[in-house]
Amino acid sequence: MTELLSDTGRKTMLDPLCKAGWQIEADRDAISKTYQFADFTEAFAFMTRAALWAEKWNHHPEWTNVYKTVHVTLTTHDVGGLSALDAKLARKLDQLVT
Repeated sequence: MTELLSDTGRKTMLDPLCKAGWQIEADRDAISKTYQFADFTEAFAFMTRAALWAEKWNHHPEWTNVYKTVHVTLTTHDVGGLSALDAKLARKLDQLVT
């Protein structure tokens, strides 16, 4: 069962993500990051790759796409905040960019 991140889990999992450009949302228990691509095609290709992982893990991001910019917010709605699934998906999204 998915659970909210503990204080230890937050430190262990979120600190490296923040160093990689993820930000903790001030108004909710979530993290977000904005990715910039060369053009719309690259942005959409990233979203397509990400969607396959999100579906496989049954953990779907909140995201927007405007031309070459993709903004992603991660939180686990089922538990009302951040879980290990969010950290896992954030790491995967960063891998898909490189």
